[in-house]
Amino acid sequence: MPTPYDYLQRHACELLGDIKRLVQAQSPSLNKAAVDRCGAVLQSMAVERLGADAQVYRQETLGDHLSFSVGEGPGLTCILGHFDTVWELDELEMAERDGKLFGPGVLDMKAGLVQAIWAVRALQQCGLLHGQRVVFICPSDEELGSPSSRQWIERQAAGADRVLVAEPAVAHTHEAKIARKGVGRFDIRITGRAAHAGNNPEEGVSAIQEMAHQILYLHSLNAPQMGTTVNVGAAQGGGKINVVADQAYLGVDLRVTHMAEAERLLAAIHGICATLPGISIEITGGMSRPPMEQTPQNMALFSQAQRAAQRLGVALAGKAVGGGSDGNFTSALGIATLDGLGATGAGIHARHEHIIIADIPLRAALLAEIIRGEID
Repeated sequence: MPTPYDYLQRHACELLGDIKRLVQAQSPSLNKAAVDRCGAVLQSMAVERLGADAQVYRQETLGDHLSFSVGEGPGLTCILGHFDTVWELDELEMAERDGKLFGPGVLDMKAGLVQAIWAVRALQQCGLLHGQRVVFICPSDEELGSPSSRQWIERQAAGADRVLVAEPAVAHTHEAKIARKGVGRFDIRITGRAAHAGNNPEEGVSAIQEMAHQILYLHSLNAPQMGTTVNVGAAQGGGKINVVADQAYLGVDLRVTHMAEAERLLAAIHGICATLPGISIEITGGMSRPPMEQTPQNMALFSQAQRAAQRLGVALAGKAVGGGSDGNFTSALGIATLDGLGATGAGIHARHEHIIIADIPLRAALLAEIIRGEID
């Protein structure tokens, strides 16, 4: 009886062809029509490769979300992967060279989705999907922070034994992602009082001056020893240089490794007070993703994945990373979650985004071995 890895190696060309097909279905997050066309391609792959009809969860302004299920049994594994990308239509071309496939979203994360489909197909074809139900959860808005899909993802994953996230492996090392920082986003709007900068500046209150104070305060909240980063990534204010500015804006990014630290920073940011009399400050936003922590259940799943890798004759290491994913949501629910099980390559959100073609069958086989579970 062939192993899943044997099967995947034999069908490597078809697997690569499916990846190319999904990459060619470009899917910028904010282009609903394009995202839904990509979703239709993904649905057709589910039917062709797994015999599974997808359920479509309609969205009004963003792309529709998809889920499809394979197998029966008491065990429930969820495979989580988005199909939207950061790239606008025709911003990048797909190209194959030097053993790599380049293209919009090929690494983040269309190759991982296709590898997961073929991993389950290999288990089906080898008669190894016993007592196991596998549910694919495919949201369409991850690159936007999952505004329409978070609660849907949490409902879909409820009751799962584990969630395997088909996001790409750590670049260059091929490590799994065993922890991710939580992500916060904040908008701070500062209102002062305008006045003529030459004739009567004393009657004004500068929103830009207040903005400067707040930037210094926000950056003072950084705690690198805790893994906490606070970054003012956008700053705007005023207009004409002969007017005391009455408006300013700050956009703030927050990253934390633990929820206790998130709560401390939430209180510090929402508790900001004006330093200048006559200034008013409006703060909106909060945590868009909770941290994915190294919980006992997550680390137990990682140990299972390491043993699965050993059965394939390779080692699997893990790393904590700064970026968030939809796996943050399922981990925060207490469901065993392991990330970074998708394609290998480099260039996430960069113009040289690519996957390593030779690694495709092995990465798909790793997922298959994890789903298959322990061997007596």
